[in-house]
Amino acid sequence: MGNKSKLVMTILSSLVLILVVLNIFISLGNQSIQMEVGERQQAISQTLQLESLNGQLINVLASLALKTNDEALKKVLTAGGINLPGAAEAAPAKK
Repeated sequence: MGNKSKLVMTILSSLVLILVVLNIFISLGNQSIQMEVGERQQAISQTLQLESLNGQLINVLASLALKTNDEALKKVLTAGGINLPGAAEAAPAKK
């Protein structure tokens, strides 16, 4: 019975060692995934901040274009998909 118990203990200790090594590899994989998720969250957060800033910038440029009647700036804004109130009236007059 001494040899059988040694064999069982050796098998169990080998199994524990394999599980510990497997756990190390899984935790390393989880760390890399967590870092990637963190980077993506940061990029999303920065994008939301920049979106707000872009909206403010567009509003300022649109106001400036309308106040100064700057046709070049109106064209740039219109090309970017920004509809200006005075731009729709000015476009048919040029045709």
